[in-house]
Amino acid sequence: MPNILIVEDDQEIAQLIRETLEREQFTCVVSNDGETGLRIFQEQAPDLIVLDLMLPKLDGLEVCTRIRQQPGSKDPYILMLTAKGEEIDRIIGLSTGADDYLVKPFSPRELVARVRALLRRQLRQGQPVGQIYRTSHFQVDLDQHQASRYQGDRQEELELTGLEFNLLATFMSYPGRVWNRGQLIEKLWGNDFFGDERVVDTHIRRLRKKIEPDPANPSFIKTVIGLGYKFEDPG
Repeated sequence: MPNILIVEDDQEIAQLIRETLEREQFTCVVSNDGETGLRIFQEQAPDLIVLDLMLPKLDGLEVCTRIRQQPGSKDPYILMLTAKGEEIDRIIGLSTGADDYLVKPFSPRELVARVRALLRRQLRQGQPVGQIYRTSHFQVDLDQHQASRYQGDRQEELELTGLEFNLLATFMSYPGRVWNRGQLIEKLWGNDFFGDERVVDTHIRRLRKKIEPDPANPSFIKTVIGLGYKFEDPG
């Protein structure tokens, strides 16, 4: 079963979350501060993190940001918890790389539903194997799960998370096509998506930082105002 890290400083809430998820047969470990939570993430590479926003030592936003700055084979889903419900707090949480947002107080049933929806996304991210997409500056090998960028005669392997890899592959499979948020969610996550569509914007920004010469003025992944995003690589 998936491993879940719970980072929550309120011991009663942390225990409630742990007992709720363990009843669903998930394996859980608890940390009561952000610094320890970050260390456990580095040591144990959990599949999902339930992360409180307000934490001692390192707050949830900082923990989330640091996790997303460490690309690797394990890129956990992050469900952020907070007692605040204003729109701006959701935007800030998602902008740091959280995948979903749950406002306290919440019911155990809603918590389990959110966790299961996030974990089911792993089954939706696959692409057909044995296929290679190539453009002037990029190559994505679906079978080897490798993405490369070309600059002249030099080939550079890109360090992408699983979702960033699939997002780039989706764009390269239809160069020039305009994708709106809903279409990208359906392509990458399927019908099990449960959250704010603006999480797509967060992943676009992260991918741009890794492939664009100037992420603020993207050359490859372009915003089509009022419609969505498209990939262009004319050479």
